[in-house]
Amino acid sequence: MTELADGEWHRLHPATPLLRGGIALIAILGIVVANLRERLVEWLIPGVECPPGVCQEDPISIILERYLLLALLGIVVVILIVIGLFWLSWRMHTFRVTGEVVEVRSGVLFRSHRKARLDRIQGINIARSLFARIFGAARLEISAAGSDANVQLAYLSSANADGLRAEILARASGIRAREAADAVAAAEAAAAADGPEIATSDAVRANLAEVARARLAEFTAPELDPNLAPPQSVVTMNAGRLIGSTALSSGTLMFVAIVVGVLVAISVGGAGGWAFFGLIPTVFGLGSYLVNRVLKSLRYSIAATPDGVRVGFGLLSTTNETIPPGRIHAVEITQELLWRPFDWWTVRVNLASQSSAGGAAAQQSTTLLPVGSRAEVLKVLELVLPSLVTDETRMLIEGGLAPARADDGFTTSPRRGAVLRWFSWRRNGFMLNPDAVILRRGAVWRSLTVVPTARTQSVAAHQGPIERLLRLAKVRLHTVNGPVTASVGALDVRDASALFRDAAAAGAVAIRADRSHRWGSA
Repeated sequence: MTELADGEWHRLHPATPLLRGGIALIAILGIVVANLRERLVEWLIPGVECPPGVCQEDPISIILERYLLLALLGIVVVILIVIGLFWLSWRMHTFRVTGEVVEVRSGVLFRSHRKARLDRIQGINIARSLFARIFGAARLEISAAGSDANVQLAYLSSANADGLRAEILARASGIRAREAADAVAAAEAAAAADGPEIATSDAVRANLAEVARARLAEFTAPELDPNLAPPQSVVTMNAGRLIGSTALSSGTLMFVAIVVGVLVAISVGGAGGWAFFGLIPTVFGLGSYLVNRVLKSLRYSIAATPDGVRVGFGLLSTTNETIPPGRIHAVEITQELLWRPFDWWTVRVNLASQSSAGGAAAQQSTTLLPVGSRAEVLKVLELVLPSLVTDETRMLIEGGLAPARADDGFTTSPRRGAVLRWFSWRRNGFMLNPDAVILRRGAVWRSLTVVPTARTQSVAAHQGPIERLLRLAKVRLHTVNGPVTASVGALDVRDASALFRDAAAAGAVAIRADRSHRWGSA
């Protein structure tokens, strides 16, 4: 048990001001260096003079020549003010962990006080940026249900972040208070037995060497601790498959088509060069997104731990998140058209928490498996929904990923549904299980959606004028917001009515029996 979970108020890592404002200071330094480029050349290479008329007209040069002392004094004052503000912000930013909530107080002029109930935690994320890893620090983010409801502790030492996450999840799981008290007593007894330490120069040098070894070990250690999960429960990412799937994705192919179209228009149609230069921001934007997506998906791992499913990824900057049982509201397995010969799939989920990241990083928070084989998909599904994937249902779920068959257990659209589902009416359908509702859609772009009945918020049936003429209807299962939309259309009215009625009844029964918010209770 970490000492940071003793119910008292604690402060963050001492390097937090630098980690929070370091990038801004580096940017300011870059601007100053850009303006002092001629002066730097003169200082670093004596005898090399500035081009005539350049330094004399440079405002920075004028300040250095005439007001050097005042400029230095002003820089020192600004630096002291910035350091003082960062220090004051760090002093006023405190947190505490009790048996029921995690609380964070922050702000100097405008104070804020946030709380997150332990039994409503949706997941705990630990992010280690490259800059933070140098200081052995990490950002711990507690994901709670709702928009802008997450609680961040940025930054903690790397060991404290791991220990605090384990303790918060242990308390949220419902482990008895007596066990926590025994751990506290054992830790206090061990600390008392160690006795006081005498600081000497040799001890200081030994500590510095130990810190250096610890930083090196963190950079070279595997993303997932082998002792955290059994090897048979770990799904890792194949780098070649990741790069190949990114190259064959619809977004990449559309981007290539746009580039080729613009180049053809310039060479054949006589389009001006403005079209080429207008394409440059798109190239850099999408290119950086795809590269960032590949880099963040390297060292990807999904594993089963006692506290839930742990998802880790990242090369230089690493992120790992533990999702407790029962926090996944919907799972979608999709397949790109050009992935079909390789039998590659993507697994995405809906979570009640909203990621504070953006771009490719935000996508990672809802993508459990960027690309994987069918066997890996089934293993991931077994990790996130263990009660659903059994020996009896495994073949049915695998059949949902394959082309439609008469005996696959799915209720599909009638033949008249081809008016609305030209290619997919034979495959378009659903299967109702006591633990989940399984929806199957698409013939060109295939998808299989699984919604646990205990996570269903509501069920709705829709019928437009064309559907009314064809005696068809659409059913949607409402979950929390996310990339997965659990709906299936072009169903026969009687089948849609049965799904609407049975899914609502199964959801009510499952919610009454659900105990996943205290998954560790005896």
